[in-house]
Amino acid sequence: MGITSAFFAATSGINATSRALSEIGNNIANAQTVGYKSRSVSFGDLFGATIGGGGTSNALVEGRGVRVLGIDPSFTQGSLQTTSNALDLAIDGDGFFQVNDAIGSTFFSRAGQFSVDSSGAIVSPAGLRLQGFQVDTSGNVTGAIGDLTLTTTQQIGVPTTEVDVSGNLKADEPIIAPTNAQLLADPSNPSNTHHTTPVRVFDSLGVGHDVNVLYAKTANNTWQYSVLANNNEVTVLPANENTTTGNALVAQGTLTFNSSGLLLTESNPAGHAITFSNGSAAANIIFDFGTSITTDGGAGTDGFLQQGSASVNLALSQDGFANGTLIGTNIGEDGTITGRFSNGTTQNLGQVALTRFINPDGLAPIGRNLFIQSGDSGTPLIGSPGSGSFGKVSASTLEASNVDLGDELVDMITMQRGFQANSRIITTTNDLLGELVNLAR
Repeated sequence: MGITSAFFAATSGINATSRALSEIGNNIANAQTVGYKSRSVSFGDLFGATIGGGGTSNALVEGRGVRVLGIDPSFTQGSLQTTSNALDLAIDGDGFFQVNDAIGSTFFSRAGQFSVDSSGAIVSPAGLRLQGFQVDTSGNVTGAIGDLTLTTTQQIGVPTTEVDVSGNLKADEPIIAPTNAQLLADPSNPSNTHHTTPVRVFDSLGVGHDVNVLYAKTANNTWQYSVLANNNEVTVLPANENTTTGNALVAQGTLTFNSSGLLLTESNPAGHAITFSNGSAAANIIFDFGTSITTDGGAGTDGFLQQGSASVNLALSQDGFANGTLIGTNIGEDGTITGRFSNGTTQNLGQVALTRFINPDGLAPIGRNLFIQSGDSGTPLIGSPGSGSFGKVSASTLEASNVDLGDELVDMITMQRGFQANSRIITTTNDLLGELVNLAR
């Protein structure tokens, strides 16, 4: 080839450095792109035929320039930036979000900018649906993968079946014996009641009803409890209501304590039948005052005690609630999406699934921060965030581009000098060829 081979070697250098400059420019352009992963160009040398030596150890191999071997992505972690959107998600560690389009095609991305569309689905800016583990009607996460949706915007009410109360009843209260008529006429009178526990219960329609549990010491170590409700809200026998005060007696029982003040027995462990007058289903509500010694076979220490000289309520809970609407969501590090409802309850709505690959560098980029599986990437592995080698999910956070502008600018200068040097080889070779032509003049 002689001196003209320098033309071709320099041209390959110009082409290679131009390609590298193009990728550097692309990296710099995407320095602010969420989830973008920088790319770099790999070079390889070119050699021509053997010159002289006949293939012996003294043979000379002529260099023919350079070529681009490939463009390699860098999946190093980008910095995490906090946002105000609860559905902005970032992966801290290994893994990709899986998103599907309308026809079911699957894509993978590190960009976690999500929102909710008109159907309640969690979607990317391109309208691709985020995939995750589904939940059953009770909020338990299943193994099925599908579109994550927030269509559970309303939660039906649940009737109260049990009321758990604990506290202390004053041991030295005087003994009283109020009649039901006296209780209904004046429940706050100390001659009728020693202590009160107010509680709100719910019927099968999700309607709340305020009731009061009244306690009266009727004998040594023996207490009577009476549950009063609004007579407009319940149906009782005429003898169990006072239309003047609006009180109705809906439940009554007895608590006994041993000589140490521990709960010995409690009547009606199966509960009390209460009929609400609004058309709801008949209710059976258990009033549980603790694990009594005789009735429940317990220690008698975890509910009401009869000790000391003060009556107090310490804990109160019941298992019913009104209907509620979805008012917000929380997403944990394990990807579980928990809905918060206006009735004060929470329920799991789904769990974000992550996908990882043996060789993520083999994924094929298609733009819009998306990748697709290729033969080089290997088979996708699906799992929950934080399990095994999968990264954790951070809500209200986005992963920034991993482009380092300092490195890119240095590489740009290096490639610029390489381009200039290769251009100079062409001009120098041209000058030399011009000298050869001038020899003939």
